[in-house]
Amino acid sequence: MVKTRMMRLLRELKVYRASIATVILLIFLQSMANLYLPHLMQQIVDVGVLHGDTGYILNMGAWMLVVSIAGGICSILASYFAAKVAMHFGKDLRFRVFSKAESFTVHEFSKIGTASLITRTTNDIRQVALLINMMLRMMVMAPLTAIGGIVMAIVTDASMTWIIVIVLPILGFVIYLVLRQATKLFSVMQVKIDTLNRVLRERLMGIRVIRAFDRVRYESDRFTKANKDLTDTSIAVNRLLASMFPLVMLIVNLSTVMIIWFGGLKISEQQMPIGSLMAFIQYIMQILFSVLMLSMMSFMIPRASASATRIVEVLDTDTQVTDSPSAQDQLPAISKIKFDHVSFSFSQASQPALQDVSFEVNRGEVIAIIGGTGSGKSTLLNLLMRFMDVNAGSILLDGVDLRQIKQTTLRRMMGYVPQKAVLFSGTIADNIRFGQEEATIDEVRKALDIAQASEFVDVMTEQENAVITQGGTNVSGGQKQRLSIARALVRKPSVYLFDDSFSALDYQTDAKLRSALRHEIDDAIVFIVAQRVATIRDADRIIVLDDGVVQGIDTHHELMQTCKAYQEIVASQLSKEESA
Repeated sequence: MVKTRMMRLLRELKVYRASIATVILLIFLQSMANLYLPHLMQQIVDVGVLHGDTGYILNMGAWMLVVSIAGGICSILASYFAAKVAMHFGKDLRFRVFSKAESFTVHEFSKIGTASLITRTTNDIRQVALLINMMLRMMVMAPLTAIGGIVMAIVTDASMTWIIVIVLPILGFVIYLVLRQATKLFSVMQVKIDTLNRVLRERLMGIRVIRAFDRVRYESDRFTKANKDLTDTSIAVNRLLASMFPLVMLIVNLSTVMIIWFGGLKISEQQMPIGSLMAFIQYIMQILFSVLMLSMMSFMIPRASASATRIVEVLDTDTQVTDSPSAQDQLPAISKIKFDHVSFSFSQASQPALQDVSFEVNRGEVIAIIGGTGSGKSTLLNLLMRFMDVNAGSILLDGVDLRQIKQTTLRRMMGYVPQKAVLFSGTIADNIRFGQEEATIDEVRKALDIAQASEFVDVMTEQENAVITQGGTNVSGGQKQRLSIARALVRKPSVYLFDDSFSALDYQTDAKLRSALRHEIDDAIVFIVAQRVATIRDADRIIVLDDGVVQGIDTHHELMQTCKAYQEIVASQLSKEESA
């Protein structure tokens, strides 16, 4: 299975067939040059030196220089094109993995893990790209050099080739023993990189909480443990590599000693010229170092194969939410939304998150959703955004099933303000234009005014061009929420989804913002998820959820008369005078 997945990635290299063919041609020329040089050296010694022919020596020496330069140029160009192919392949593969991850639902993210996705998109793809780079150079050059070296060694002196027959199996057996141990460790190493990334990411993102609860020492111990696990595995792998090179060099040097010993005996008996012995040594070195290059590849293949398995796992993960072939890619302004007996359950959940939810909402209406923690409020909005698909029933937009509309088309019609405000690194204007890329500065300013964000933006030195750090750490929670609301407003969608988007605001700012919103969004469908009764009491209708079941749908006044669950929520927040 691992090899199959690795081969699947390698088959995609056919896109770069022209560059690969160029690399193979250059390496072939380089190998021929390397094999030709010992032959020239043999001629210089056996002909030029033996007969004292200085002119011959100079001519052959000049020819050796030309061949060496040509081989060097071929080597440089081959390395360049091989690196170009590997890096472009890595770039394309990163894009594919990242694009696939963008289509994942919450289920797929939780299955693979964010930290693991980061590792697979960076480290794992880097391992595969490095393997391709080495394969294009070594996997072509090593066999050519080894086969050519054996042929030239036989041509030079066939009686000495028994040394090759003895040495090569010994060298192969040593490499096999080391490789068998290393293969097990490479897969373990990638998992431990995931663990280290996860611990580091949690520590950096939760640094305030860690300090607030005085858990710095505990988190340091977690990081130290994960770091030590990865270090120990890396050391074990490198010990294997370190043990292989002395063993290989010992075999190579012993081979040289054997050649010189037996070759010297043949020279003394005038059965072999000195130049032939020197050439034979060079050919044996080329053969053995070709095997060494292949062994280096053997070490890279297991780790890259483990990485390839993890990459293909991401690419092969089936996304639960997909567009049907007949899905609509154009949608007019939405005037009616209908939930028709909608039910939804998370995988492996003991009970449904939403059960048999039915209601209708028309353009111009404000629908509020309230309920306890885990009652399914955010899930309802996530289904409407089609971050997840319903298990039963249907959601209809102007009579069209949500699943028959392309996701990009659907989401262009909606302005979503998430429960957890998310800002991106860049300026305030950049973050607002995230909702509408072509928004003018006047539209940005208007959205900031409605969202009650101008009061803190205007006091900043650069105002809407002020820089927001990664994650919006240089603004408060309430400021992040107001900027998130402005981002949705500048989009001017048909449907607004406010997922508990006013929780970090004080009552005065909350009231001012809702008052400004009413005039801006009076021609749209508005969903407001909230914990505060004061935020939603003026809504056209309020949906009361309890454990995923609708307990009531009506106005504040009617629910106070008919819905016990709503009465309890109101009683816990408002006085009798306020609730009336």
